[in-house]
Amino acid sequence: MLLKRELLEEIKAGKVDLIFRRWSKPTVKAGGTLKTKVGLLSIKAITDMSPDDVTEAEAQRAGFKDVADFRKWLDTMKPGHLFQRIEVGYIGEV
Repeated sequence: MLLKRELLEEIKAGKVDLIFRRWSKPTVKAGGTLKTKVGLLSIKAITDMSPDDVTEAEAQRAGFKDVADFRKWLDTMKPGHLFQRIEVGYIGEV
């Protein structure tokens, strides 16, 4: 899973703890870790869901201003039949 540096910094700072992804095949598992440019992330939980079910609070936890901002971002993503809500946390430097 590729994450932009700005988003990684927000996760590291504790400002973001959710990521949304639309894809054809998941690349992370709940309970796993992800090595990134800023350090190691924990993948706490993964939930299959519809993008239509994203709430204002979830959009903000993912670093978006609101649901409308989330939907603009979603329109830029590659198509995929699977949409997931991924809870993440920063573990530390690698």
